[in-house]
Amino acid sequence: MDSSDEEEERTFIRVLSEKYNPENFPYGQGVVVLPSPPGSPVKDRLFLPSILVLNDCGISKAGDRSDIEAFCAHVLELDLAYNQLNDWGEISTIVSSIPHLDFLNLSMNPLSGVQLQPSLADVFSRVRRLVLINTQVSWDTVHTLTQHTPELKELFLCLNGYDTVSESQASCPSLSLLQITGNQLQDWAEVRKFGLLYPSLSTLVLANNSVSSVGDTKETLERLFPNLRSINLNNSGLSQWEDIERLNFFPKLEDVKAQGMPLLQSYSTQERRSLLLAQLPSVMVLNGSAISEGEREDAERFFIRYYQDFPEQQLPQRYHVLVSKYGHLAPLAEVDLSPRCTVVDVRCGDRVEPVTLRLEQTVGDLKKQLKALLQLPTNGIRLFHVDKEMSSMFGPEELKCSFRALHSYSIQDGDEILVVPKVKNRCSSSDF
Repeated sequence: MDSSDEEEERTFIRVLSEKYNPENFPYGQGVVVLPSPPGSPVKDRLFLPSILVLNDCGISKAGDRSDIEAFCAHVLELDLAYNQLNDWGEISTIVSSIPHLDFLNLSMNPLSGVQLQPSLADVFSRVRRLVLINTQVSWDTVHTLTQHTPELKELFLCLNGYDTVSESQASCPSLSLLQITGNQLQDWAEVRKFGLLYPSLSTLVLANNSVSSVGDTKETLERLFPNLRSINLNNSGLSQWEDIERLNFFPKLEDVKAQGMPLLQSYSTQERRSLLLAQLPSVMVLNGSAISEGEREDAERFFIRYYQDFPEQQLPQRYHVLVSKYGHLAPLAEVDLSPRCTVVDVRCGDRVEPVTLRLEQTVGDLKKQLKALLQLPTNGIRLFHVDKEMSSMFGPEELKCSFRALHSYSIQDGDEILVVPKVKNRCSSSDF
C-alpha cells in the first residue's frame, strides 16, 4: 500500500493509536496501561479507557485483528458514530476482537444496502445495547442482529426512514427498550409488529412518527404488549380521544409522553394535562412529571366539569366512571381576574375632579397619573386617601409608599384622594 492509499484508509487501529497515545491521553481514572508484548511497535504506548470514543474519525476499515485484541481486551463500550464503515465484515472484525463489549454505537455510518450475513453475526452475541441511528440499515440486517444477540436489552433505530416493519421468523425475547424515533411509521398495523418481535418490551419510543391511531382491541394489546410500561407518542398523528383511552389496554403502562399531537392543539397547557391525566388512571408519570394524588383528583374533577354539558352521545366512557366516583359537580365559580377600576374624587385646593384609578397600580403610578392634571412634580406632592365611610372616625390616610398597590388601601368608588403640595402652589382651573 503506497502512502496515498495509507492516507485515504483510516483504520480502527490506526485511529486508536493516534488518539490514545500518551501525548494525547495521559494517565487518568479508568485508563488501562497496556503491557509491552512483542509484535506491534505501538503496543507499548497506548493507554486505553474501558469506554472508547472514536466518532467522526473517518474510520472505514478494522486494521490488524491481533492489535485490536491486544489493546481492547478490557473495553466495555465503543462509540464509532459518524465514521465511514460500510462493510459488516470490517465491523465484525472489530467487534470479535473486543470480548467484553457491552455497548456499540454505529450511528451515522453508511450501512444502507449492506447486508449482514448470519455467519458474521455471532460476534455480536455479547452486545447488550446497540445504536444504529441514521444508518439506513435494513430490517433484514436488524433481524439478523437481534437473532444473534441473546442478551440485547436496548436497540436504537431512529432516523432510518422506515415506513413499514418487516416480520421475523424469530423474536428477540431479551429486548426491553426500543427507540424508533423520527421514522415514517403511520399505520398502527406496523407498530403492533413490535409486540411480536420483542415480547418483553417495556419501553417503546415512537416520538416523531406519524402514527395516526392506536388501532387494537384490549385483548390484542394485552397479548402483544404484556410488559410495556412506558410509551412515547410525542409529535405523533393521534387526533382522537379514543386512542388515548386505548392506552389503558396496555396492562402495565405507567409512563406516557403525549405532546405535540393534533388532538391537543386546541387546548391550553393545563387543559391538555388534566384531560390526559383523567383518561389514564393507571399512569403514574405523564410527560416526564410524576402525578400526585391531589393532581389526579383535580384533573378528574376538571374532566367531569369539562364534559358535563356535552350531549349524552358525545360523553366518553371515562366520564360516567368518574361521575360514579365523585357525583355530578357544580360548576366552579367564575372569578374575574381582570384589573379592577374605581372612580374617586381628586381634590387639590378648591378644585375637585373625578378620576378613574386602576387598583393594581402603585402609589408611584398614581402620582405620575396626577402629574399631568396638577402640573406638579411627582416628588413635590403628598397624597391622602379619604374613606367616605370611615373618615369621620379615622381621618385621611397618607399614601406614603410609592411601591404599594392602591387596592391595599381599600379604595372604593366615591372615596377622595387629597393632593397636598409639599411647597406652596396654587391650583387654578387651568390645572385640570
